[in-house]
Amino acid sequence: MSTQKVAIVTGAARGIGAAIARRLADDGLAVAVLDLEAQACSPVVDEIIAAGGRAIAVGADVSDEDAVATAVDQVTAELGAPTVVVNNAGVLRDNLLFKMSVSDWDTVMAVHLRGAFLMTRACQRNMLDAGWGRVVNLSSTSALGNRGQVNYSAAKAGLQGFTKTVALELGRFGVTANAIAPGFIETDMTRETAERIGVPFDDFISACADDTAVKLAGQPDDIANAVSFFVDERARYVSGQVLYVAGGPKA
Repeated sequence: MSTQKVAIVTGAARGIGAAIARRLADDGLAVAVLDLEAQACSPVVDEIIAAGGRAIAVGADVSDEDAVATAVDQVTAELGAPTVVVNNAGVLRDNLLFKMSVSDWDTVMAVHLRGAFLMTRACQRNMLDAGWGRVVNLSSTSALGNRGQVNYSAAKAGLQGFTKTVALELGRFGVTANAIAPGFIETDMTRETAERIGVPFDDFISACADDTAVKLAGQPDDIANAVSFFVDERARYVSGQVLYVAGGPKA
């Protein structure tokens, strides 16, 4: 029977999630690459398989309880019981408070917070049965407050509280839970942000890089490297932490 650990990475069709999926596969884990549409995950899965890894594409809305249960059943049947969960799925519905609709608020809360809750809860039994598990949640520097992102900021701050509580509840069973809070990372999502505010992406990158201590824009692999650390056996004594991967100190 294979002892290969199995990970689910949500929001993994592109950007940070795709980089995390590739990195965990490189680290020797079997990876379920999960996004809204399985087809969108196929390029990442093909890349992992071509490099000698094991991966499957899974389509699911992480805010849907039944869809999450079905997805975890599929992963268990095809790869094995998942004991690593990386809650990366996210959406933006930016607007100033007085312009923000209830729908924009609810959508962001549903994907980020409800999604992380549902996926972690669905996999915790596997972790307890194995006496080992890893939960990594993607927060953001926006958790510290960001104009025009009251929904996103609240959700990302909520993920930090969620992370610390999961760490407290599951630590005695060999499970750690940590959060990563990226700063500016060059992705399709940040490109869309630049387009929305009418700034050329290169100028947007330069401005964001200049705002960091290291004068660099982050790359998806910078986040994937941090996830790799938290998932590693050697991180067994690190739990309930929020790591800001943002090119400089954050409060």
